[in-house]
Amino acid sequence: MSRITILCDNSVGPLSGTLGEHGFAALLEHEGEAILFDTGGGDTLLHNAHRMNRDLRSVRRVVLSHGHYDHAGGLWPLLKSCGPKIIHAHPDIFQRRYSLRGGNVNSVGIPYAEPFLAGIGATFSYSHAHRELAPGVFLTGEVPRVTPFESGDAGLCCDEAGCAGDSVPDDQSLVLVTEKGLVLLLGCCHAGVVNTILHARKLTGVTEVYAIIGGCHLGFCGKEQLEGTIAALKRFRVKKICGSHCTGFAASARLVADFPGGFHPAHVGYTLEV
Repeated sequence: MSRITILCDNSVGPLSGTLGEHGFAALLEHEGEAILFDTGGGDTLLHNAHRMNRDLRSVRRVVLSHGHYDHAGGLWPLLKSCGPKIIHAHPDIFQRRYSLRGGNVNSVGIPYAEPFLAGIGATFSYSHAHRELAPGVFLTGEVPRVTPFESGDAGLCCDEAGCAGDSVPDDQSLVLVTEKGLVLLLGCCHAGVVNTILHARKLTGVTEVYAIIGGCHLGFCGKEQLEGTIAALKRFRVKKICGSHCTGFAASARLVADFPGGFHPAHVGYTLEV
């Protein structure tokens, strides 16, 4: 059995004493090993893990889905409190990144330099390509952008002037091959949910998709992408959609309506077992 537990998210569930923040982190427990997927923004990871009796000192490896602060900001407190870790990531995670919202440009990149993190115990393992992290657990690597309607978030850029758009090419997800089908663990899924599913199916040779869990980034995309994604999820016959973080309230409401009994809010404390 594999278990995915949400440690950081924008919202909390019924477990008292947990805290929310704008960020995402999930703990994958698979065949005796615990792998941390993202680290949140840095304010809640250790607190929530302690509240849920998850000892992050036992985590040897961390996966970063992409180079944004709300997914990598928890690296510093994690390394400081829980010891050295191997960090699996794309080579471009430390590039400069900005968000343009309402005329304001804000830095949204990783808030620490690579040498600083390396100096406190991070060993970075970089690759553009997909790789197997454990039996039946794959990291997608770069996801080909092949679906026309998945145009992404127009508010992201690589310069302070907001002129150079950022498609977040380093975005990647975890894929679990289970008896029920594929389970996709998403950070923000800037590459697009449909693109990621297509890539995972090609990568593993498994066509059945049992569940997706994590941020779908539909809250920052247009109507065409939302409608196209919903149609594709129906076509793929996805059994469970566990949305969190950047999925968005309006998009979540649509998913509830279009997938009765199939959509679940994956807030802090939510657990998916397969």
